[in-house]
Amino acid sequence: MPPLLKFHPLPQERVWGGRKLAAAFGRALPADRPIGESWEMVDRPEAQSVVAAGPWAGRTLRQVIERHATEVMGPGWPAGKCFPILVKWLDCRERLSLQVHPPASVAAELGGEPKTENWYIAEAEPGAAVLAGLVEGVDVASFRAALTAGTAESLVQRLPTKAGDSLLIRSGVMHAIDAGNLILEIQQNSDTTYRVYDWGRVGLDGKPRQMHVEQSLRCVAVNTAGRPSLVRAEGAGAHVIAECAEFRITRHELPQGAVLLSPAGEPRIISVVEGSLAEGAEELHKGDNALALCAADCRMTATAAAVVLVTDRFTGFGQIHRAT
Repeated sequence: MPPLLKFHPLPQERVWGGRKLAAAFGRALPADRPIGESWEMVDRPEAQSVVAAGPWAGRTLRQVIERHATEVMGPGWPAGKCFPILVKWLDCRERLSLQVHPPASVAAELGGEPKTENWYIAEAEPGAAVLAGLVEGVDVASFRAALTAGTAESLVQRLPTKAGDSLLIRSGVMHAIDAGNLILEIQQNSDTTYRVYDWGRVGLDGKPRQMHVEQSLRCVAVNTAGRPSLVRAEGAGAHVIAECAEFRITRHELPQGAVLLSPAGEPRIISVVEGSLAEGAEELHKGDNALALCAADCRMTATAAAVVLVTDRFTGFGQIHRAT
């Protein structure tokens, strides 16, 4: 049983994407296409991560869980249940649409899936920002009127970004990502997005992209999450940068030679945003994401000064199985 699973990235063409994933991580990308997303870890009917190396190489994440549910996810995890997290890199060469994801209370009614997500800003060009949450005093009626008037942007909170910032976006929060951000997105396993405005842009097919105004306004109407704020954690050691019902993310800043120890007891996602780690022949470099199995300890040494995100508490019962 391997302690860590690394997967082949799945590049996704997006009208707002670019080529930064090649420059930042040395990856080969499909030629002459704007790559906006790389799906690093996914278990969905339309997309499956495939193990890149080791004794389980060539198997999909779904196949691994079906055959080894207890070792991977923990005792009691149903073999047919999907991996609950989707990990992505986002290269936002251009601004993304103004959009929202449905809260759990209305997702089924709208035919979608809830999606709470966290953005870790790995790189930010001068002037880069994100839009997140309606400004104080804005209600659904005034936001609808602003959409009609083309002034909706002014009603969404704008937050300038820099490398190292983190932002938790709960389902139901109106948001967009400005141009110039390279982001590691850790989210619920969902692919439901409702767009309200796309800045007059057309899609890859040359046609205006579909908008979902009524669904979006329904999501905003039931959202009680308020306006999110950026979190910044600096300095050596471990700092929790995001915590919600769906997952927890801890940022570890490691000098060269320091050890990242993540004990068995629940599955964990190890994401290297700077530097590199090694454990025997296993290496993780900048941009890599790996799954540490529930049944395996993860002990890796920083071979260069590193910033690592560890995501856990996404099984719903991980605390019960964590070693004491």
